[in-house]
Formats: sequence, C-alpha cells, structure tokens
Amino acid sequence: MSTNGAGSPRRRRLSRSGDFKRAYREGASKATRYLVLYRFDRSGDDQSEIRLGVSVSRKLGDAVTRNRVKRVLKEAFWGQVDASTAEQDFVLVARPGVGEVIEKDGLAGAEACVKEVLALGDEGKRST
Repeated sequence: MSTNGAGSPRRRRLSRSGDFKRAYREGASKATRYLVLYRFDRSGDDQSEIRLGVSVSRKLGDAVTRNRVKRVLKEAFWGQVDASTAEQDFVLVARPGVGEVIEKDGLAGAEACVKEVLALGDEGKRST
C-alpha cells in the first residue's frame, strides 16, 4: 500500500460525480457555520475504506484559494476521523467564511471546524 508522504496509508477519495450525488441524496447531513458534512453508510459494499470528497464553491475565491482550502480541510479531516467509520463516504462542503478561518488560523482553525461538524455527525450514533 502506498503512502501519502507522512507515513500514513493512502486514503481513498470520492472522485465520481455519482458518488457525490449519492452522498447528497441518501446520506445524513449536519451543518455548522463553516462546513456541511454529508455521511453515507456503504454497509455491504465491497470496499471497507473511508472515502472523502471535498466541495468548495467558486464563491470562496480563485483556484489557488479553493485548492488550499480543500488541501487543509482534507488534512484536518484525516487527522480526526477514526477507524470506526469504515465503509462510509464523507463529503465536506465548504461554506463562505471557512477560507478566512483557514487564512487566519491555518490548520488549527480547519481542525476546529472539522471537529465541530464531526461531533454533530456523531450525536445520532451514540447510545445512551
């Protein structure tokens, strides 16, 4: 298995528009001020890895800005997701304002935003 630079295994990503559409249509969504998280459970699928897609609108800025936002959000997501979410697809949709948070606070700001939206997504999974 190849790595992505930091010694961690290469992770799968959502790349086909059909995968994004399925996550939007059939997945559960949670939203914060800066991000929307779609989570789609692929139980029974032949793939057991977590997959991530990131969507950033042109409203956030030019291509350089959008690509930086995507790169930082991916790094923040992979640093916080755990193995118990296997067989799931995630789509992070950046809302206006997240670019300023990343510009101001860098990776730490992105990690805080991702942590907040992941915590909302986990609320329904906890048993009391």
